[in-house]
Amino acid sequence: MESFQNHLRHSRKSLLFAFIAVWLFVYISSDEDYYKLLGTSREASTREIRQAFKKLALTMHPDKNPNDETAHDNFLKINRAYEVLKDEDLRKKYDKYGEKGLQDEQQGGRYESWNYYRYDFGIYDDDPEITTLDRGDFDAAVNSGEVWFVNFYFPRCSHCHELAPTWREFAKEMDGVIRIAAVNCGDNGMLCRSKGISSYPSLYVFRTGMNPEKYYGDRTKSSLTKFAMQFVESKVTELWQGNISDEIDRAFAERIGWLISFCADTGDCLESQTRRKLAGMLDGLVNVGWMDCSKQADLCESFEITTSTTALFPPGSSLAQKGSVLFIQSLDTRDIYAQVLQHLPDLEILTKSSFEHKLAHHRWLVSFSFGHNNLATHEYKKLKALLKDSNIQVGKVDCVSDLELCASLYIQKPCVAVFKGVGIHDFEIYHGKDALYNVVAFAKESVNAHVTTLRPENFPSQEKEPWLVDFFAPWCPPCRALLPELRKASIQLFGQLKFGTLDCTVHEGLCNMYNIHAYPTTVIFNKSSIHEYEGHHSADGILEFIQDLVNPVVVTLTPESFQELVKRRKSSETWMVDFYAPWCGPCQALLPEWRRMARMLSGIVNVGTVDCQRDHSFCQSESVRAYPEIRLFPQNSNRRDQYQSYNGWHRDAFSLKSWALSSLPRASVDLSPEDFKRKVLGGKDHWVLDFYAPWCGPCQQFAPEFEVLARMMKGTVRAGKVDCQAHYQTCQSAGIKAYPTVRFYPHLGTTRRDHGGEHINSKDATVIADILRQRLQHLAVQGKSSKRKDEL
Repeated sequence: MESFQNHLRHSRKSLLFAFIAVWLFVYISSDEDYYKLLGTSREASTREIRQAFKKLALTMHPDKNPNDETAHDNFLKINRAYEVLKDEDLRKKYDKYGEKGLQDEQQGGRYESWNYYRYDFGIYDDDPEITTLDRGDFDAAVNSGEVWFVNFYFPRCSHCHELAPTWREFAKEMDGVIRIAAVNCGDNGMLCRSKGISSYPSLYVFRTGMNPEKYYGDRTKSSLTKFAMQFVESKVTELWQGNISDEIDRAFAERIGWLISFCADTGDCLESQTRRKLAGMLDGLVNVGWMDCSKQADLCESFEITTSTTALFPPGSSLAQKGSVLFIQSLDTRDIYAQVLQHLPDLEILTKSSFEHKLAHHRWLVSFSFGHNNLATHEYKKLKALLKDSNIQVGKVDCVSDLELCASLYIQKPCVAVFKGVGIHDFEIYHGKDALYNVVAFAKESVNAHVTTLRPENFPSQEKEPWLVDFFAPWCPPCRALLPELRKASIQLFGQLKFGTLDCTVHEGLCNMYNIHAYPTTVIFNKSSIHEYEGHHSADGILEFIQDLVNPVVVTLTPESFQELVKRRKSSETWMVDFYAPWCGPCQALLPEWRRMARMLSGIVNVGTVDCQRDHSFCQSESVRAYPEIRLFPQNSNRRDQYQSYNGWHRDAFSLKSWALSSLPRASVDLSPEDFKRKVLGGKDHWVLDFYAPWCGPCQQFAPEFEVLARMMKGTVRAGKVDCQAHYQTCQSAGIKAYPTVRFYPHLGTTRRDHGGEHINSKDATVIADILRQRLQHLAVQGKSSKRKDEL
């Protein structure tokens, strides 16, 4: 216990010094605050950032300030701020490390004409009925269970601008019936490519469980409406003497009410299209029907109807029960919808006395309110229907009347939370946009994931099991973007690692105890060890980081171990070392690639890192002047301090691996036609061959992978390369028709083998090695079997 506490104190002190250095550096080196430049808060959404930039662009653009010599430079500043803050990954780097973290990023040097910002920029950003979807929330939206009609557009596309007025009117027409959205493919190119968008505008309908359906019809409001209404599956029932009793009784038994439009000879009756829209908007909450009073006069009279009207009959209501039936005089779809929602029974109220019992064995989505009711609160009444198929019950807690319950859960403002069905302590609070589709997506994800909202009572400081803790602030957009990734990772690592989130705006003291000052900060607690996660904020990045903790392939070097392992390395050893600083953005971007490369080169090249913030004097003595500095210390070197620096443009795992392997002695051999006949076809070794052409791009990419394979199979299978440009006849006789081609030539105990060998359909060294080992094992079994037969 004492050693753990000492380790913890040391870790806290190290983290404290690190963060002080980071913040001092950021504040000293950063001339401008990007958020202040754009006049937005750090909580601003991508849409709000775009709106703020557009407003500034229209007044500050050099085209509008021809006599201002500083206009160009001033506009470059706000353009740079916008380019960084609109990009999720760059924004994370900036929020954590300031401008220093962006030293390799060159955005912001060019800008468009004033007309572009006036007419082409964020076409639908100012339209409340149209949801602007970005990469971060697209999947949550279209998988929420609602119908989405999405307009994929490009800012400079003239047809997109021609459609815009119609799309706005169409959105108003369908508001509340289905979701109308727009995706700016200029800002979200990767998202649009992943959805197969190749022309603009492209209009698609999305709904969970169905393939996206493209719209090919006329781009008129009536045609768009007709097409969209096909996806509103809720029906409108005509009620008459023969079915009304059964229909109402059946619905009331399921706790579902009826909205009935009575059409009489006098007054205005709801149009058929309006009734259908209401059926879609109120799906699962209220059945929608209509009655023709000219044909059902006695029936209408029994309902005391004398003129056309619309009435809501909640479950169990009757005309005899005064005030239980709501008569609505409006003909406006949205107005009727709002009145119906307001009149419907509220969510089930949970109190301190019922809370623990209700949540003991059932999954719940709970809305915590503080006495305020608005349309958004009433919209939550739809959650029960939307989450019914996921077996999630919905309720609410009024924190004004149940202050003690909310305080025990550290809930200080309106929010929703998912309780996982194992009691009141395992829950997750939602921190996304207050939009129904986002809340639904969160609920469905959360009940299947294993992420817990942490409090002082369950913080894993003394836990024996390993935990990943995400220290975050709800106002921080990169933090909110990370939360779904944590849920994905928690499912894949269930049983190996527990996941928790700690809100530093609520638990400031606990966050200060661990010296957390930048968000998000993700830490792995593993008994007495504490590891800060510095990779990509994605599920894959987290999984790779955990894999490295369990089976590390990168050696953390100190000045002493550097001297021992690198400077005094064996003549057969090669080392690659990354000299980095924790505050350096490009260094952070390199870390997951560096670990991936180390796994690829495991057993071939030793890989290490040196923290130049911790060992600043040592790095200076090694003449490290900028970060990251990547050095390769080769084998068979006369001088142990000799190294090569990496100056390549790309710092991805594959580029770094290729560079490292290029410095090593070849493990494979080049084969001439004579070598092929004598050594491969007539020899007594097993061979794996790479048939290639020097001009072939895929061959060049495969070459370092083949070298990895050659080293993996050394002593078991010999590796050779045949240049099919120089030795065309040899390749033709082997039946080679594409480059590169991998063939296995096993020694079968005969003097000659088939020219073609055995084809291997892979270009991955690990996969090929597994295939070769399985083949050799099979040959060994065959050999034993043949030997036994000979003995018999």
